[in-house]
Amino acid sequence: MVGIVIVSHSQKLAEGVMELAQMTAANVPIAAAGGLENGALGTSYDKIKNAVESIYTADGVIVLADIGSAVMTAEMVLEDMERDNVKLIDCPLIEGAVVAAIESIGGRTLNEIIEKLETV
Repeated sequence: MVGIVIVSHSQKLAEGVMELAQMTAANVPIAAAGGLENGALGTSYDKIKNAVESIYTADGVIVLADIGSAVMTAEMVLEDMERDNVKLIDCPLIEGAVVAAIESIGGRTLNEIIEKLETV
């Protein structure tokens, strides 16, 4: 099953989006990487990396980010990880998370989910 990582400047926002996506697809592996280690607003390379690694499987991981430095930090993490099946997708955060969760629970592949997210 394809996993999902939610990256946000806000820990509360990342956890809220994760909660909403889990409501639609309870068994999909989803991790939140929001805020800095001290709880302040911002993005953390380590939180993003740890979130991806915590749910990583051969099926792949989709990373969704809110804005600005969250996107840039996620891009750096993925470049350093060098895994072809971990992808940062540019789409609306909440809608994308819900669609990705539904598609993942439905057994869709990483590429099929990415294709679907491109229409969100």
